[in-house]
Amino acid sequence: MVDNTTDRNDVEGDGLRRPMARRHVGRVRRLVRAVFYLLLFLAGLGLISFLYFADQVASLQPPADPKADAIVVLTGGFQRIDQAVDLLKSGAGGRLLISGVHPSTTSSQIRRNTQSPVDLFRCCVDLGRDAIDTIGNANETAGWIRNNGYRTILVVTNNYHMPRSLLELRRANPGITFVAYPVVNSDLKSTNWLSNPMVLKSILLEFAKFSVATVRDALGAHSATGLRTVDGPPAKD
Repeated sequence: MVDNTTDRNDVEGDGLRRPMARRHVGRVRRLVRAVFYLLLFLAGLGLISFLYFADQVASLQPPADPKADAIVVLTGGFQRIDQAVDLLKSGAGGRLLISGVHPSTTSSQIRRNTQSPVDLFRCCVDLGRDAIDTIGNANETAGWIRNNGYRTILVVTNNYHMPRSLLELRRANPGITFVAYPVVNSDLKSTNWLSNPMVLKSILLEFAKFSVATVRDALGAHSATGLRTVDGPPAKD
């Protein structure tokens, strides 16, 4: 007599495994679909955030009649320093900190490049030599503000760089008023910057850095990349 028990068990087992396999595949598909929609949502959110950031940068304009206790310029090109020195000459602030000066750069070189008088640099310009990034600029500026008792600071930097600079400065200097004075390298309002690879790259890079700084600020993480030296008025040439 042939025993059909094993065959019957195999059939029943296969019958149970197939629905289980289908349910497993269904769960995997739902998970993949959910991940896909999540990534799609995050990509859309990122694009909207980037366009908003770019619009904010494009809208930045220097104040018509800037006035503050002092001025800080974050190095990154002599165009910024030229503008900051001009503001000092015009009386927009009583003193100027040039933050992030390369250790090998002398005050005489900066003075000659900005075509400034010796007396102006001797009385009213300080050089911060230790900052290597924007957080360092903020920490360096914080010590300078405390040493001098300033309450309002005019901030001079590139328009792309301004949102992140203000974020770091305000975090390192609670209670201090910072007034943005953007240096406009590219007029984003009147040019199609999306078609310019170099401009687009600059804005994307700065947006990424700003996003990281914003998340770090939200999480309450603080970095002390710090700064030791702020040179006082330079000695006579």
